[in-house]
Amino acid sequence: MKAKQFNPVFAENRRARHDYAVLDTVECGVVLTGTEVKSVRSGGVSLAGSYAAVLGGELWLLGCDIAAYKFGNRFNHDPKSRRKLLVHAKEVEALRLKSEAKGLTLVPLKFYLKRGRIKLELGVCRGKQAHDKRQALKEKAVRRDLERG
Repeated sequence: MKAKQFNPVFAENRRARHDYAVLDTVECGVVLTGTEVKSVRSGGVSLAGSYAAVLGGELWLLGCDIAAYKFGNRFNHDPKSRRKLLVHAKEVEALRLKSEAKGLTLVPLKFYLKRGRIKLELGVCRGKQAHDKRQALKEKAVRRDLERG
């Protein structure tokens, strides 16, 4: 019997689930340098305020902050640089079409490890209005009260 595989999550964008309605998700590979990988694995990544965009026919992660590696040398990476996301060409085109649709954006949801590779879960999202957020908070409170008994 094969042991169940555990995929540790390095960073999660919980704010995105509050601010956006996630319509679809895509798993992407991320092009990272050695010090970026070490920094991500030590928890030095922040997805707050980051987004993805199709630029020049390629998918890029913008605004993601991967902290400089503490033990890195003069070849350490730039924390705010844009990073290429790896998906099939057909998926890039589909994401480009979705992101150009009215009100949709590509929001990174979480960084995690899968079979020794760092992956990014990217969500195709629509922004929530203030009244939608209030309604979601009310539903969450009702669910919590029901679970308490």
